[in-house]
Amino acid sequence: MANPRGEPPLLHPRIRHRRLLRSPISRCACLLLAFAALLLLSALRQVARVDFPRPDAPRQVSSEQLWTSNGYGYDACIKPTSRYKVPGKADRYMTVRSNGGLNQMRTGICDMAAVARLVNATLVIPQLDKRSFWQDTSTFKDIFDQPRFIKALEGDVHIVADLPESLQSAPRARKHFTSWSSASYYEEMKELWKKQKVVHIPKSDSRLANNGLPIDIQRLRCRCLYQALRFSDPIEDLGKKLVNRLRSRGKFIALHLRYEKDMLAFTGCTYGLSDSEANELRIMRERTSHWKLKDINSTEQRSEGHCPLTPNEVGIFLRAMGYPESTWIYLAAGEIYGGDKYVSKLRSYFPNLVSKETLATKEELEKFNNHASQVAALDYIISVESDVFVPSHSGNMAKAVEGHRRFLGHRKTITPDRRGLVELFDSLEKGELMDDSKLSSLVTDMHRYRQGAPRKRYGSLPGSKGRSRLRTEESFYENPFPECICLTGKH
Repeated sequence: MANPRGEPPLLHPRIRHRRLLRSPISRCACLLLAFAALLLLSALRQVARVDFPRPDAPRQVSSEQLWTSNGYGYDACIKPTSRYKVPGKADRYMTVRSNGGLNQMRTGICDMAAVARLVNATLVIPQLDKRSFWQDTSTFKDIFDQPRFIKALEGDVHIVADLPESLQSAPRARKHFTSWSSASYYEEMKELWKKQKVVHIPKSDSRLANNGLPIDIQRLRCRCLYQALRFSDPIEDLGKKLVNRLRSRGKFIALHLRYEKDMLAFTGCTYGLSDSEANELRIMRERTSHWKLKDINSTEQRSEGHCPLTPNEVGIFLRAMGYPESTWIYLAAGEIYGGDKYVSKLRSYFPNLVSKETLATKEELEKFNNHASQVAALDYIISVESDVFVPSHSGNMAKAVEGHRRFLGHRKTITPDRRGLVELFDSLEKGELMDDSKLSSLVTDMHRYRQGAPRKRYGSLPGSKGRSRLRTEESFYENPFPECICLTGKH
């Protein structure tokens, strides 16, 4: 076997000794040569300790491999086609209640802007969800730059802050639009406005199909999400400050660590937790009425790759990918379940672990207290601008950030293969695999094509049928290629 420098191995001392006995050299000279050989071997071992990588160290990866992405000549392309016309003034109105967390609301709002275009209706600024898990009382203009949103989309759809006074108390039709619907579906929905001038939409998320829509509608969705729906000035200003503070320390990873209590309870993932913690999560799941699945096998969930990586697993993963101990990591997350008991395991691998609470002053964060969506917006800004983004689970924020980074030039986004990694982690735990260069090779090879390079959006999973197949398609907002991303000069 070659040594770490690729040199041929030294002969075993016993083999050399036999050959020396057969030579005409005197026994005394033979002993002297053997002694010299032992000294040489000892010296080589000392050199090896200094120059060769330790057996338990990840293999060395170049800085370019760690941090550089390649867009292969693809750029954003969101200009309307020559067939796209400025909408005429509409006397029909859509009111909307956006549902979910920050990124679920953001993508839902842009779906509603596109739907308003399809049905030729005026969109009233959406009401934000105040009943979700976070109980955030923020209004649209608290989180978003409302004047910019209206102005930026004026060539696409009419948007107003409120209904005209004459329609404030007018009767409204209420309609739950079908999820993942086509343009033809909304052609039929125009009939709703024949009886009432106002139609209320109580859910905004996933109201449009991922695929098969006219290219101008797809590009409208991109113009909405990446240009029009900008965060409010206080959020943008602090977000940029925190990005600059991180950049002053060097390149950094934004880690979206989905290890919050609600996430673990919802997924039923209890690996590495104590019995009392697992029981607490089970009770929370059973008491949350809109979570339909109550009895979950945590072991099966984890082996299928449905669980977020634990803080310790993230540390092993990033180390195996070749990131050095000195790497700066920004923790984009809510309150981590178990607190420092689990975060400390990640910090043992990467001591330069920071969060908005450690980067910002108490005074800077004070205005965002008790507004979870505004705080999440700070994490979003930093995640989009990071040198590398790593999500520990594929939730709404992970998908939105990945799509935004693809749109901005395929910035490096490493998506862990959780199912494959669990097999490696279990082998480590059983002692069948060591945390060394072999593990590093296995992990880096596993993620060679999971780093945000250009690719077309995935379709539905094989074997899926009917409308359920639409649920298995990759989200348009996770990867807006090919409609909003083109080869340079091919727009």
